[in-house]
Amino acid sequence: MSTNYRLSVLDGKVIAIDGPAGSGKSTTARLLASKLGFTFLDTGAMYRLVAWVAIKKGISFDNAAELEKIANQIDIKFEMDGDINRIFLAGQDMTDEIRTPEVNEAVSPVSVHPGVRKAMVSRQRVMGKKGNIVAEGRDTTSVVFPDADLKIYLDASIEERARRRQLELARNGISSTFEEQKEKIAERDKRDSSRRYSPLTRTDDSIIIDTTSMTIEEQVERIIRLIKVRILNL
Repeated sequence: MSTNYRLSVLDGKVIAIDGPAGSGKSTTARLLASKLGFTFLDTGAMYRLVAWVAIKKGISFDNAAELEKIANQIDIKFEMDGDINRIFLAGQDMTDEIRTPEVNEAVSPVSVHPGVRKAMVSRQRVMGKKGNIVAEGRDTTSVVFPDADLKIYLDASIEERARRRQLELARNGISSTFEEQKEKIAERDKRDSSRRYSPLTRTDDSIIIDTTSMTIEEQVERIIRLIKVRILNL
């Protein structure tokens, strides 16, 4: 549907969206939250922020203790600016700074540490305690919000995800090849799915949506239809 869909019956609800890199999670979740009048909880951005701080401080991605300290201590805040979900570090807008290729490479090895994930999951659960949120990431349906009112798993072919990432980088003036992005996504899929704590997984009660041939608008509309059926019984 093309208009906002805000009803009191949705108050307190949690919509959780998981999926691999490049499946469309962030943009879809952001637009969905805007339509519902919900808060958008971008869990991946939180890990990106930890990675950014580690890079700036010169902390090794293998230094679990220092990375855990960062995850527990940094001041994180989200704020919607129109359709843009901005993330702040101690009041500084970091929305663009955490989307660089350097952070892209760092976020997976940083987030693999159990202490980092435990700290972030704890923060995310506090943020989502009152509901009215759309949360997206790689463990929101399985670990962060296992009792979410609706669980979605977005997926797409690795070729399509590589194409999307290449286009995203190009829009930011960064040159990259399709094969390079395909290789990096495959490596990240392997790391995210094989980590011991909070691996990327599809829960049995998640609804899988293949976004390979779908636009972002079509993805949002599909989830809204699911909300109407699964939550509102319409």
